[in-house]
This record gives sequence, structure tokens and C-alpha cells, in this order.
Amino acid sequence: MEEQSTEVDMAGEGESDFQVADIKPNIGSIIHADKSALLTGEYTSALRGLLEARGVLVFPGVHLTDQEQIDFTKTLGNFSREIFGDEIYKVTLDTNENARADYLKGAFYWHIDGTMSETPILASILSAKVLPATGGNTEFCNTYAAYEALSADRQWAIDGLRVKHAFWGSQLYHNPEPTLAKLEEWMALGSKELPLVWRHRSGRKSLVLGNSAQAVLDVDAEESAKILHGLREWATSEPFFYSHQWQAGDMVMWDNTGTMHRATPYDPSSGRLMHRTKLEGEEPFQ
Repeated sequence: MEEQSTEVDMAGEGESDFQVADIKPNIGSIIHADKSALLTGEYTSALRGLLEARGVLVFPGVHLTDQEQIDFTKTLGNFSREIFGDEIYKVTLDTNENARADYLKGAFYWHIDGTMSETPILASILSAKVLPATGGNTEFCNTYAAYEALSADRQWAIDGLRVKHAFWGSQLYHNPEPTLAKLEEWMALGSKELPLVWRHRSGRKSLVLGNSAQAVLDVDAEESAKILHGLREWATSEPFFYSHQWQAGDMVMWDNTGTMHRATPYDPSSGRLMHRTKLEGEEPFQ
């Protein structure tokens, strides 16, 4: 884990059961907190504020059970069940644990969850259950901070641009030569026209990028590619980037509306297993 800044006591005068340490200036904070207090919702307001401000919150070695993770998630907002109604989603390439594991192969490339939805999820919470011997980090970038660091001229040039996003485009990253049947299966999951710059209700703006972004509308194909690849390169560069090297029992939460993320490669037979819960979205792309 990267170098931390000075810890901030948020528990009150003389107390130390909730401490925050920034990981990097533009992204990430480590939270040291009493588990029982987390589960009561005592720190909900502080955590939600930190989530929007920092993008990624790391709870090292907190070792929540599945039920505790569900209960904790529910303290933070409206709980989002998975597509088939499950409360916990198993993030793994092991098809014995997740029959639809093939769809997760797109997660090795930068993305935002829910670009095919009217209202994307607000946040995801991931707990480490089984770790590979090597690899398998989860990497993040802060798309709020990346937009805000652009020059005024660059911001002006991209504000108002619209981008076509498609699920099938994200799958071509790991399977660039699918059968027609497979391509049609992916295409059935839809496409979406989204803003390149998301104007949030808070007044802040973030970049909407990732492996589902196919083309900037009404722009020459070559210029479109330069815009999307250039902004992705910028947003994922060192000032806005954090790579979490998992330890057993870690829990990480990220703001899905203001970050991108990806997994780094690992041995598919390693049994790497993460348990995910989600918060329902609270504002549409606009």
C-alpha cells in the first residue's frame, strides 16, 4: 500500500476508533475504524463525504462476513441486489462459483460499471476472500480529479461531446474475434449514448470513459479515437491512479460515478474470489 498522509481523527475529542489517512493527494483514503461502529451507521455521513471526495476508501483487514458486508452496505444508502436477486456477487473466474464468469474478463480493462443503465450504481464494495499468489490487484483512477486538472481550453473543447457506449465493445478487448453468435449475444445487451463529461448534481464534473466507450458522436473516427484514448491515458496517469494490492480481509469501496477501475492479470486457476455488494444509483448520467 502506498505512503499515507497524516491521519485525521474523526471520532471526536480524545477518541481514535475512526481514523482517515490519505493514500495519494488526488485519490484514495485508508479507513481504520471499529467494526461494530461501522455496522451501526454511525459514520455514514463521514464515509459518504469521503467517498465523493477521495473516490476510493480502503478498510484494511476488517474481515467482514457476508452478512456484515450486506448490513454495512445498507447503512450507506439504498442496497442494490444483483440481476438475479442475490445480495452478494462472487467476482471470480471460477465457473463453479460464478456461471457467468466469462463476462468478467472485460474487467481487466478500464471501465465504469453500469454504462448500459439509466442510472449507474453509486458505489461498489469488494471484500477479499481468496487471493492469488501473484497479480490480481484492483486499480482505480479518479475521473473527477482528472477532469478538474485539465486546462480550461481542454475542458471547453470536450464539454458537450456525446459518446456511444456498448457492452459488446467492452468484450472485444478480451475476445477480438468472436463468432457471429457470440457477437449477437453481446449486442443484445444494448448500447447507450452518454456525455463525455458528466455534470453532477453537486456541481462537479467527471469524465465518462472506459472499455464500453466506442466513438465520440459527430466526430471523425480518427479524431474520436484520439480523444478517447488520450483522455483515458490522462485519467489513468500517476496523479489520479491507485493500485490496491489485496491482503486477506481487506474491504475496498469506490465511487462508481467518479472513478474507473480494472483488475490486473492473475492465474485463472488460482481461485481468486471477491465478494461484492452495491449501492443503488442516485443520479442519471447527464
